[in-house]
Amino acid sequence: MKKKSRSLTVFFAGELFNLKHLIGNAYLAEAIYEKSHGRYLCVLPQDLDPSGTAPRSVRDRDIRTLMAADLALFNFDGTDLDSGTVVEFMIAKFADIPAVLLRSDRRASWDGYGQWNLMANFYPRTAVVKADSLAAYKSILKRRHRKLDEVTRLAGQHATADAQRMCDETAGAVVRALDRVRQMEPVMPRHLREEVYNWLALMPGLRGKKKAMRKEFERCLERKVQRDLL
Repeated sequence: MKKKSRSLTVFFAGELFNLKHLIGNAYLAEAIYEKSHGRYLCVLPQDLDPSGTAPRSVRDRDIRTLMAADLALFNFDGTDLDSGTVVEFMIAKFADIPAVLLRSDRRASWDGYGQWNLMANFYPRTAVVKADSLAAYKSILKRRHRKLDEVTRLAGQHATADAQRMCDETAGAVVRALDRVRQMEPVMPRHLREEVYNWLALMPGLRGKKKAMRKEFERCLERKVQRDLL
């Protein structure tokens, strides 16, 4: 019997502060798992252990979870990017973690250089997925339900089904992008791995004994090396 391959963990970074964020994050994570046939298992920060809700505890938990992940997905929506998501993206790049940036928002950023600030561009081992969610939703609506009245559409939960189809299409694009970035060669030189990960264990000022933090980050590095990610 063929041994089942292990899933690669994907840190799922994005806003989680309202109903739409929570529902959207959860459905997209599930759709990515399904579309990848279990190859990619998203780790949702909104699902992490709720113990320790102090701001510093939340920050420390997110950084440690990111460092332990095999890959990362960053939601780059909004007219200006969520600052916490950008910080997490930069930590991922310091650690040479393969990353996918997902933009499902058609709006342009304020600086005129594209859909987000140019300083978040051009990093290695990074793929960008741009999906115009509104246009995709309208296209599905036009194909499937052009003759339905609003009562029938809502009572029959057709709007939800259309949103799910739109999300499934986006999930497929994300899976293809994750496949690409995991095949990209590491940027970090081999002889610097241990030093960089030792520094990353100290740099954020995580609470706990420094020796324990270094050991934890060493285990993260070992896992990535074993999985041919570094």
